[in-house]
Amino acid sequence: MRFLFAISVFLLAACGPSGPKGPVQVVIIGESGELSDTGVRLSPAGQHLRAATAEGLVALDASGQIVPALAERWIITDDGRSYIFRLRDSEWPDGETISANQVRQSLRAALRSLRGSSLGLDLQKVEDVRAMTGRVIEMRLSSPMPDFLRLLAQPELGIMRGGMGAGPMEASPDDASGGIRLVALPPQRRGLPARAQWEESARPLIVRAMAAPDAVEAFSVGEADLVLNGQIASFPLADTGPLTRGTIRVDGAHGLFGLVVRNDDGFLSDPSRREALSIAIDRDGLMQPLNIGGWQSATWIVPLGSLGESGPQQLRWENLSLQQRRALARQRVAAWESAQGRQAVVRIALPAGPGSDALFAQLSGDFGLIGVTAVQVRQGESADLELRDRLARYYSPRWYLDQFNCSLRLGLCSPEADELVAQSIALTDPSAQTQLLVQAHRVLIGREVFIPLGAPIRWSLVRGDVFGFEANEWGLHPLFPLSLPPN
Repeated sequence: MRFLFAISVFLLAACGPSGPKGPVQVVIIGESGELSDTGVRLSPAGQHLRAATAEGLVALDASGQIVPALAERWIITDDGRSYIFRLRDSEWPDGETISANQVRQSLRAALRSLRGSSLGLDLQKVEDVRAMTGRVIEMRLSSPMPDFLRLLAQPELGIMRGGMGAGPMEASPDDASGGIRLVALPPQRRGLPARAQWEESARPLIVRAMAAPDAVEAFSVGEADLVLNGQIASFPLADTGPLTRGTIRVDGAHGLFGLVVRNDDGFLSDPSRREALSIAIDRDGLMQPLNIGGWQSATWIVPLGSLGESGPQQLRWENLSLQQRRALARQRVAAWESAQGRQAVVRIALPAGPGSDALFAQLSGDFGLIGVTAVQVRQGESADLELRDRLARYYSPRWYLDQFNCSLRLGLCSPEADELVAQSIALTDPSAQTQLLVQAHRVLIGREVFIPLGAPIRWSLVRGDVFGFEANEWGLHPLFPLSLPPN
């Protein structure tokens, strides 16, 4: 009986609900209302839907690489400061051809709306957007930015008119599921050559947003082909057993994963004591309870090597063993407790979920070894430390430094570091830019505004008959490739 039951579970996991011809059933972990996000402050669910229905000048493919979208081609001037795009002969939903002037208006509106956000900081090098002819648009930068195209591919910069995009997919409510039905537009609507039997070969998608337990349950019982946007809080839920373990895909993503210092009161008033918490953590053992193989730990804000020879080349405190680091941390804690006459306590805000509970257990144990009591609270509650789990938009040390800009009001920051980053934006010499970013990083490290832990964790559940999905280093999985037949 146990053998027959195992076979039935395996077949259920392999075949899935849609079959080779029906709609691909996609569930994105999040709140149901996030699929209808408007504006430019998007949740992960909103990002996926926006990318599918309102592409930008360029887009990301399934592997995370830059590909043409509304722009069929582009050139970059020799000084690296001008990007000139030629538009495809694409149409708005009402059949009107998309013009360079409309693209300019959409981009300028998005840039204005993004002011005050971390993405807006990333885009500070954009000086001007102008339409050169009916199908040619130019974007001027204050200084070269090698990763600029990756920024342009972000869903928030999708081209829109009157709140509507031009594809590559068309969205409509799906009454049966309560989700969104996405249908790929014919190539000729997107300014591409017609393709024979397009309607017969392209698969529609049904997209829903659910809480993590419901999403995993939908996959387990065969009501979903693909689950996206799994994070550390829900990772233990994805352990569906040995027969379906191969369907769990983990992205080796770039970004920030660690604890933001929310205040500098009491025990946290001195950088050396904030550092004491960081040096006490056994990062090599942090993810062992979750059994996440290949996870990369971190001790700096920026990735190793990203600031060239002047930046960090090895992990912090490499000259000290874990035991020596903890002994040093215990001395600092004991000195504060002796002077204050009370015990050191830190409140740590984490998202709800079994993965967060496992992470807290590790952190609490490490902090307890140096005499600090940790208390777990929910995100949004009063806390001393809060988990910061963000995917990088592009691979540059400036992205990491921008996450601690004082204007974002996320925790401790440094106006001095912000000014150094701002000065780097106007420089055209890459070496001079890097030196300013190195200085900014040193300032933030000296302030101990962040306790880095490692790389962000993003996981998906993928059934074997789903084509167009690939794990990638950016953690964002476009929906459009899921509709295309395999080559």
